[in-house]
Amino acid sequence: MRLSRLSSALVASATLGLAASAHAQNGAWQPFVSVSPVYQGNSDVDDGGRFKVDGVTVRGGASTTWGAGNRIGVTLSYDQYDYSFDNVSAFGAQAPWGDVRRYGVSVPVSWALSNDWSLTVAPSVDWFGEKSASNSESRVWGAMVSGVKQFGGGNRLGVGLGVYDQIEKTSVFPVVIVDWRLNDRWRLVNPPPSGPAGTAGLELDYRFDGDWTAGVGVAYRSVRFRLNDRASAPGGVGEESGVPLFLRVTRNLGPQMALHLYGGAVVGGKLRLEDASGNLIKKQSYKTAPLVGVSLVGRF
Repeated sequence: MRLSRLSSALVASATLGLAASAHAQNGAWQPFVSVSPVYQGNSDVDDGGRFKVDGVTVRGGASTTWGAGNRIGVTLSYDQYDYSFDNVSAFGAQAPWGDVRRYGVSVPVSWALSNDWSLTVAPSVDWFGEKSASNSESRVWGAMVSGVKQFGGGNRLGVGLGVYDQIEKTSVFPVVIVDWRLNDRWRLVNPPPSGPAGTAGLELDYRFDGDWTAGVGVAYRSVRFRLNDRASAPGGVGEESGVPLFLRVTRNLGPQMALHLYGGAVVGGKLRLEDASGNLIKKQSYKTAPLVGVSLVGRF
């Protein structure tokens, strides 16, 4: 089962919110926010035409601890992706979709089962659709459940399962959580939650002396959304998926803020157009697309 961009965002919400709370005093709420512009450059579509995407993702919320290692957070999410199609004969005379937006809220809750194990449940609801699409038809809801084991040296490994009622489909997929220090410099982790690739992947991270780190990674992402009534498939469903390969450079701007810079490419890209009932109308592959992004993350 494909791991969607939505599920990546939910993993991100849980990771960011609960990690932030680890630095807060017991019972004190600690706010966090991230703003991440992203640009996916022009790419040729197999049967004709090309497209590009300008986007931004915003996350904000707060988290706290209670009891012996239990944690709770609230994360608000906003994504915007502006698709620009040029002479896309692969989908007919009209561009398949344009301005896509997502609004959402998740409430990750974590319980310490023992000194080594924790259980996290992250229910969420989102609205993911083209501008002017029906809100009631754009709703996505579900939850992710994961268990994480803590090892010596701060290392963590975990597995989970996500179940979501998406737009005209139900998705069930596994989740793997990795945070493993190979030595004092090298670390294998899931990609940063605020980045353009999403957290559904792995990154090899290197820590320099001072406030700099860098990483190279691979991930999978997919965005699936409801179309408006003016689309080439009125009230239908659009989907874009691909595999981002990326290089990240990070500058820590103090203990509470970091600036991430990204460069890379999306390979194995696909565009999918469905009717209002989720039946396939057209599916196209697209060539390798350049990917750049910036992410500013702060905890207060």
